[in-house]
Amino acid sequence: MTQPTTWTKTMAASMTSYIDAGSIVAGAAGLSLWDSYLNMYENPIRIHFDLPFNIVIPYIWTHGLDFWTISTISFIVSKLGLLGACSSNALSAAVGALIGGRICDLYGRKVVYTYDLLFYILGMLLIVFGVNYPMLLVGYIIVGLSVGADVAASWTLIAENAPAENRARHCGTAQLMWALGPAVVLLLSAILSSFGFGLLGNRIVFAHLVVIAFITWLMRLTMPESEEWIRNKKKEQELINSGQWKKTSYWDLFTNPANLRGIFLLIGIYMIWNLAAGTGGFFLPYIYKTVGGVSDAVSQGLTSLLFIASIFSTLFIFMTLADKYSRRLIYCVIACLYIAAWGLLLLPVGFLGTKISFTSIIITPTTGESYCLSFSFGICVFVLASILMGINNGSGQQAFYQMWGAEMFPARYRAAAQGFSFFAARFALSIWSYLVPVIIGSDAGGMPIAAAILVTFATISMLVGTIFCPNTAGKTLEQIEEERYGKS
Repeated sequence: MTQPTTWTKTMAASMTSYIDAGSIVAGAAGLSLWDSYLNMYENPIRIHFDLPFNIVIPYIWTHGLDFWTISTISFIVSKLGLLGACSSNALSAAVGALIGGRICDLYGRKVVYTYDLLFYILGMLLIVFGVNYPMLLVGYIIVGLSVGADVAASWTLIAENAPAENRARHCGTAQLMWALGPAVVLLLSAILSSFGFGLLGNRIVFAHLVVIAFITWLMRLTMPESEEWIRNKKKEQELINSGQWKKTSYWDLFTNPANLRGIFLLIGIYMIWNLAAGTGGFFLPYIYKTVGGVSDAVSQGLTSLLFIASIFSTLFIFMTLADKYSRRLIYCVIACLYIAAWGLLLLPVGFLGTKISFTSIIITPTTGESYCLSFSFGICVFVLASILMGINNGSGQQAFYQMWGAEMFPARYRAAAQGFSFFAARFALSIWSYLVPVIIGSDAGGMPIAAAILVTFATISMLVGTIFCPNTAGKTLEQIEEERYGKS
């Protein structure tokens, strides 16, 4: 049988990012439609026990009740909120990555890499043909678990298959798909919405992800197991049989000093950054509308601009430069752009909402009425912020995290390390996401405070990655392992 090329392997693995990010955006785009269809706000879930801090605070904020009073009584939690918390953007993906990463290291990348897409398709079909809330919730949970596990397997496989001299180019392909998925979903959603498809349009968007996942699954059937994992597993078994090595434990991730340094670096880079990135990914249209007073169409267009900038950034910065020039410098510059992006939102809300009018430009429709062309000053700021965020999303912390997460760990820990750090990032984001609207406030008066916190997150991530950037460019995974763990 003819072996698939390295780029074929990379593309088969990178499609995980397309269907993962696509499922997140498709879910967000259809929430209001599903809410109307299933009346999720009108049929709340009543929970009769103390709830965690991340649910108590928003409830206090919206109902104005005393904390100590409502912390011991019944709470009403929107089914919509539960759906978001269990989606592929939050807890289910986090748990999937944690479990899937460990399975990858024990039994091989191909086990997860191949069969979890079947579960993804099952979950997606439950959403596409969903007629009630339980079908939708179970579908979201299955999809989230699947993409979480697949991220750990696929990102690891890309790095293991990639040539040392072009590893950033190959890893960047997954980042490219991460931007392309939402861009296609947003475009498809806009087209179907303009033709009045409503909820059927959202079902079609999810169905297109099913088709992509099925094609990807067929491609993966011919993909071999990772040679790096096979070689490492064989060597490990030989050493165990000869009494020179003990079986690898999951807890080695947290007891081995080299592993701990790698874990702390990934958390400092990715988890901290993801608190800001996740805020942008979910709340940016809301921020644009609330702070700048722009329409739904404009806020969605600004979000699309972010993903377009991300695509070009990945192609022409990370994939082109990260194998040839100083990764420390590239990381620092791109991370600073992200600080600047959120820094723009430190401007007072009233200033961003100021209208700019062009008195010399008059629009006179056939009705005979004249209009002065004007727009919110915030649009200028938001366009720049979206472009800067897009550049960072394409070539910043996530791109480097994906690559370093594979480079800094031996094959026996590699996927588990990716899985744990991904779990930590998504879990932290699920908690932070509940606090964001509380800080911003219904009148957006707290936006400068929220922006200051997000600038702090971005700054910490920039400093950690710049100071502790590993010197791995152009080196094989074996060379990196020897430098970090020693030849023994």
